[in-house]
Amino acid sequence: MGAVDFAATQALTFDCYGTLIDWETGILAALRPIVRAHHVQLDDDALLEHYARLESALEARPYRPYRQILADVVHGLGAELGFAPSEAEATALADSLGGWPPFPDTVQALQDLSRRFRLGIISNTDDDLFAQTAQRLEVPFTWVTTAQQAHAYKPSLAPFELALARLAAAGVERTAVVHVAQSLFHDHVPAHQLGLASVWVNRRHGRFGGGATPQPTTVDVQLEVPSLGALAELALRS
Repeated sequence: MGAVDFAATQALTFDCYGTLIDWETGILAALRPIVRAHHVQLDDDALLEHYARLESALEARPYRPYRQILADVVHGLGAELGFAPSEAEATALADSLGGWPPFPDTVQALQDLSRRFRLGIISNTDDDLFAQTAQRLEVPFTWVTTAQQAHAYKPSLAPFELALARLAAAGVERTAVVHVAQSLFHDHVPAHQLGLASVWVNRRHGRFGGGATPQPTTVDVQLEVPSLGALAELALRS
């Protein structure tokens, strides 16, 4: 694991769900009532593992809006666990997304970081869904790149390439960009492939398994921190 040169960094790009937003809490709050209503007994870790596998498989197919991906996750969960979700249950996950909470350190850390760096988002979501989330983050982002805009989901390189092209057009070269994310699978593997420096915000530090994200076999990151607050403290004193 190498070092990140924050003194030479002009922009930070962030994954949103899982890094800034506590998506596992949001996912579980939406899915627990559905499985319980169909008398399925499943602990939280197992439910998140189902989610991770279903979502990543759906995102690897030809592009469809994220709202449809989330509905198909619920249908896939039903197919695997032996129930047929209602229409309201199928849309419940996407409908809940705008209410998913930021991690406790997110807003303050973003505000602190915005005083020194330009900030961007690279997220596997639809524009309208992120617009709901953006209100909770309370910080304006110079660049927002979504899967809807790229017509592809991370770990595809397409969202990153679109974001980096926008930064380059604004005079920010790739060597002056650091990507910040929780998911090794969705973010750090493609960042490494593109030669983009990255910081792993290990939101699951001390917990077993990958939670709502698949786990890659190997990946290289330049820096690991346990929280966004820890990153802000480190970056701002560099």
